[in-house]
Amino acid sequence: MTNLPMNIQENISLLPFNTFGIDKKARFFVQAKTEEDVKAALLKSKELKIPVFVLGGGSNILLTKDIDALVIKIEIQGIQVLKDNEDEILVEVGAGENWHQFVMFCIENNWAGVENLSLIPGTVGASPMQNIGAYGVEIKEVFHHLKAINRQTLEEEIFDWEACKFGYRESVFKNELKDQFIIVRVIFRLRKKPVLHVAYGAIKQTLEEMGISNPGIKNISDAVIQIRQSKLPDPKQIGNAGSFFKNPTIPKEQFEALKAEFPEIPSFPMEEGVKVPAAWLIEKAGWKGKTFGKIGVHKFQPLVLVNYGGADGTEIQDLSRKIQESVQHKFGILLQPEVNFI
Repeated sequence: MTNLPMNIQENISLLPFNTFGIDKKARFFVQAKTEEDVKAALLKSKELKIPVFVLGGGSNILLTKDIDALVIKIEIQGIQVLKDNEDEILVEVGAGENWHQFVMFCIENNWAGVENLSLIPGTVGASPMQNIGAYGVEIKEVFHHLKAINRQTLEEEIFDWEACKFGYRESVFKNELKDQFIIVRVIFRLRKKPVLHVAYGAIKQTLEEMGISNPGIKNISDAVIQIRQSKLPDPKQIGNAGSFFKNPTIPKEQFEALKAEFPEIPSFPMEEGVKVPAAWLIEKAGWKGKTFGKIGVHKFQPLVLVNYGGADGTEIQDLSRKIQESVQHKFGILLQPEVNFI
């Protein structure tokens, strides 16, 4: 292939670019460091008459086949303050920035709002797409707007909070506008005066164990990191994509029936029903710590499926389906994957 600009490469292994550590190939591959790179790659895809596949940190995908497309790896960097007053700060962040490093940058500058989201893998660009969340906080609470390039027109468009249609691990970019835009920059509204979230999960207990009675945002972050590291495997050591399934929300009547049969079932009341931890369901269905050749269910966190090395994505996909069937049979709940199958 000749006349490939911007160092577009052919037949590139995506093994280093997905946290599951699956070895599949991209027909074409390019690293986009600017908005102009993104536009040039989109033009080239039209010229080559091949589809585009956008890749961020590769932390929420499961590759089950080679990708017959132009894979655009988003590496747009930069953190810029747009507005700064005594109460809040508006900061624009490149979509290719590492999410956790951005959180650490915020904590160093005493910008509050994302401390509960420490150590989540992936890039800034993926955060609004997934409406990432942890320990009682979701991106939608600090999101202001984003900039995205229309794949067809190559024009840059702005999406405010309302336009993103945030839901639980959902946004408009996973639904009506799926594969229509490429997020290039995200603007967050962060607080100068923290509103701390310590009630969810084990944060309060961990802070007590750390001897901290009057925590700041760094203490919250440290506690979250400690909790996550104690439960979740490091993708650099064991291939995984973090939480594989969403926590299901079920009707109250269904929950009451389950509670009669399983009195110890944990729950979180929601407006639309009752949320039940997927990890508890998977563990009670007998999957925690099970290994099957090169793959398995993590021994400490049953919500995490792992690749111990050399597995194929289809093996993990098959395991996830067996877990779904098992949980549905035992509890009448169909778990939905948080990970995207490619």
